[in-house]
Amino acid sequence: MKFIRNQLLNRVEPRLLLALTVLGGLLLAFAKISEDVVEEESHAFDRAILLALRLKDDPSMMIGPHWLALAMRDITSLGGFTLISLITLLSVLYLTAARQYRNAAIVTLAITFGALAERGLKLLFSRPRPEIVPHLVEVQTMSFPSGHAMMSAITYLTLGAMLARAQPTRRLRVFVILSGLLLTLLSGTSRVFLGVHYPTDILAGWTVGGAWALMVWMIADWLNRQDRGETKNQSRSDPPKS
Repeated sequence: MKFIRNQLLNRVEPRLLLALTVLGGLLLAFAKISEDVVEEESHAFDRAILLALRLKDDPSMMIGPHWLALAMRDITSLGGFTLISLITLLSVLYLTAARQYRNAAIVTLAITFGALAERGLKLLFSRPRPEIVPHLVEVQTMSFPSGHAMMSAITYLTLGAMLARAQPTRRLRVFVILSGLLLTLLSGTSRVFLGVHYPTDILAGWTVGGAWALMVWMIADWLNRQDRGETKNQSRSDPPKS
């Protein structure tokens, strides 16, 4: 048994094992959050945070300076349908212009099917929007999981991973990925400040969206490694030049 385990570890790269571990953790986290939401065990947690972000004397007013409320209204558009679609379109056009046709197709399929999955999950759980505090923006769909949190994670983390490949240095690659992570966190957090989502909606959106983006990265990484392997084998098989 130990021999088989050692053989598997020798064949599987450490970063793949790490990616699988993170993926499993994200899916387990989503399952736990979903269970707590269905059984209404998270209500006290959600209520406490939503109320903590509003003035005690006037729940219709967000805590902090006036500009914070304006900023949150602007930031929340990062996860909206219009901006997500525009950023996706521009990214696909960029990848196509750079002749990275496969990456362009991966991004298109990942975000399109991610949006369909988000709609399906909302219909599955059908959690109403919170009525604990007044909403500061208009909303129409169900609450769980947060579409803004899920789609920003899928979009910005997927694009960050794809665009990071084209960066010449490790520092720039890290910067691109962290930028995608920052946009994801800001988009989801704004929804709680605006009172249109429970915190558990956001956590669920981040976990399932992050898992989706990680699976896309794993697929893209595997395909690229296949290409490198084929190129390497081809170069070995080419006859030496005289």
